[in-house]
Amino acid sequence: MVAGSPAAPIALPPALAEYTGATAVWVNELGGVTFDAGDRFVKWNPLSTGISLDDEVVRLAWAARWHPVPRIIEVGSDATGEWLVTQAIDGRSAIYSADPVRAAFEIGRGLRRLHDELPVDECPWDWSVESRARPGLELGDVPAIDRLVVCHGDACAPNTLVDAEGRFVASVDLGNLGLADRWADLAVGSMSLEWNFGAGFDDAYFAGYGIAPDATRIEFYRRLWNTEDSLS
Repeated sequence: MVAGSPAAPIALPPALAEYTGATAVWVNELGGVTFDAGDRFVKWNPLSTGISLDDEVVRLAWAARWHPVPRIIEVGSDATGEWLVTQAIDGRSAIYSADPVRAAFEIGRGLRRLHDELPVDECPWDWSVESRARPGLELGDVPAIDRLVVCHGDACAPNTLVDAEGRFVASVDLGNLGLADRWADLAVGSMSLEWNFGAGFDDAYFAGYGIAPDATRIEFYRRLWNTEDSLS
């Protein structure tokens, strides 16, 4: 299963009955669902995913002090799963843009803002290579850190929101946010462009961020990401 818009309507879980009329707009690889409830979004995470929304909740609250992210309205759970309700932002995922060159540029620009705005000295979470390493990961030589930043942790194209004019407005899905070399984000963000737009948009992405591609670091961090996926 690949994350994306649902192929068919998805019923609201009983725990979310108060949001009757909300429409499922996104399904992730583990079966979590995001519902559009008009003035808010409801993220539903069934127990079957084996993960928790707690990490995202604390990271959203922390990042909101410096960077545009969804505002938390409610957090809840029951015997079937948990949910996170956030205030809707006037924007939509960059992958729905009619201008993929502009979208790629704004995804890069938004990531640069996140890296510049979130303070390294105040970040309590780690997303370094060492923190992600586990048995079975054959990584080879780890590149020296270019610039230590607070990384998004899932800087794929769908996690940037843009406004009606195509300009960056917010970052979403921050459950893995933590300290790491900026190329851990840059490598994966640029890789995701081809999944969503096709080939040929890297130049706009790196121009938006304001950096030239680093082939060695891109190869390493993409390999780390893909190897983690294969072991999950």
